[in-house]
Amino acid sequence: MPAVNVFQFKMPAGFAGSVSRVESATIEPNLIDDGTPPTIFGAPVKLVSGKVRNLTTGDTASAVYGFLVREFPAGASQDGLGTSTPPTLGAASVLKRGYIMAGVNAGTAAKNGTVYVRVAAAAAGKPLGGVEAVADSTNTVALTGAYFNGPADALGVAEIAYNL
Repeated sequence: MPAVNVFQFKMPAGFAGSVSRVESATIEPNLIDDGTPPTIFGAPVKLVSGKVRNLTTGDTASAVYGFLVREFPAGASQDGLGTSTPPTLGAASVLKRGYIMAGVNAGTAAKNGTVYVRVAAAAAGKPLGGVEAVADSTNTVALTGAYFNGPADALGVAEIAYNL
């Protein structure tokens, strides 16, 4: 009998940066700040001098402009889904309102759980601007207007509702 691929427990949620429930999404095109471009799809970004960039040490939740959207198949990146790196030049799409998939770097995401963003003490697997499901003292900030819409899948990807 031929091998059969099945999902034993839960189907994968998606890829970080993928917009889910597109019918309710508000997405804006923006220019990338080529000096400090965003580095993680599905992570919050800030707007500085009209261009999007990563969050940096000391940023507050009010600095968040939206979430960086993975553009597929039209994005500038040609590497595989799940491993892609955002482009460093040109334009990027930012989710201002809606649902997006994001990698959860720490903690356990749960329905209606608080979304935290790392703004200090970057470490292996916990980059600045990365999404987390647990507070880490002054190293993370709670993202106002955002919540997890359920648990993360086996790859650590969970859906976030933002500005709804």
